[in-house]
Amino acid sequence: MATVHLLEREPEQCAERTGEAIAVARSMRSERPGQAPPPPGGFAPPGAPAPGQYAPPGAPMAPPGQFAPPGAPAPGQYAPPGAPTQPAVAGALPNPFGAPGGAPAPGQPGAYAVPQQAPLGIAKAMEAYRETPTGQRWMLQNPKLIRADIGLGQNQGVLARQGSMVLYQGKVDFSYKSSGVMGRVTQNMTGQEMQLMRCKGRGQIFFADDASYLHPIELQGDAICVSAENVLAFDETLQYEVKRIEGHGIPGGALFTMQFTGTGTVVVKTHGTPVVLPVTPTTYSDSQAIVAWSAAAQVVLSSQVRLRRTAYPGHSGETVNLQFRGAPGNFIVVQPYEV
Repeated sequence: MATVHLLEREPEQCAERTGEAIAVARSMRSERPGQAPPPPGGFAPPGAPAPGQYAPPGAPMAPPGQFAPPGAPAPGQYAPPGAPTQPAVAGALPNPFGAPGGAPAPGQPGAYAVPQQAPLGIAKAMEAYRETPTGQRWMLQNPKLIRADIGLGQNQGVLARQGSMVLYQGKVDFSYKSSGVMGRVTQNMTGQEMQLMRCKGRGQIFFADDASYLHPIELQGDAICVSAENVLAFDETLQYEVKRIEGHGIPGGALFTMQFTGTGTVVVKTHGTPVVLPVTPTTYSDSQAIVAWSAAAQVVLSSQVRLRRTAYPGHSGETVNLQFRGAPGNFIVVQPYEV
């Protein structure tokens, strides 16, 4: 009976001893400075401060229910310069005060600079059409607009086709240029009529005519022949006269053109981009497409009209041509258009 009684009390004694050991361990932990007993029912997460205590400055703090990733700054703190940023989280809002998620910090390898936007607005749109700087008496602004600086280095005016001025700056006077009675009669009879205006003063004049292509030709004591229909403007220092082109086989027996000589510039206008060809013994041009040629070249008017062609209806439409002859260096200018 005594043995049975001892066996019944042995579990009770073990439980009492276990409780005493736990109480002693708790009292020893409470006596350690800077550390609190673990919370009831569980253990504190690794690295978390004990209840009632504050974490030391710079120590990371985990949000409730989760742990902060290694190397991440604690809430309320800033990462030191050069520290790597956290990867972007899907669905997270962009940070308005820093680099976007996943973007390297400025100055770090792989960093990129924000491109500077070009100035927009009217100033940017008009940049391609600004006026060409001055410095020459005649200056093309674009293929269809030319500017003349009168009073620049000389007091000579400009003669231009009436109504060809589109803009001017400065003090400029426009007046009618009379060709006289005989000049008017000659021009009417030859078809080389030019109704001109004189431009004098000091300023800049812009010339254009029906959006035609313009070509300034500078003369240095030489001469050039140009059809009156293709003359836009020229320096008043140049001399001009009507020149006759002899021919045979056509009514009247001749054609006429304007010849300019002296020192100065004559502005020639064309329909489309012209072509300049050297004069050879076999150079022919349509009389309605020719624009200009060097005055030293010999011009012969040829006709392919024959009695057989006049007796039967129909022809090729290329009955009158100009043949050019001359030494090397002579040229002709032809436009892709027939007057």
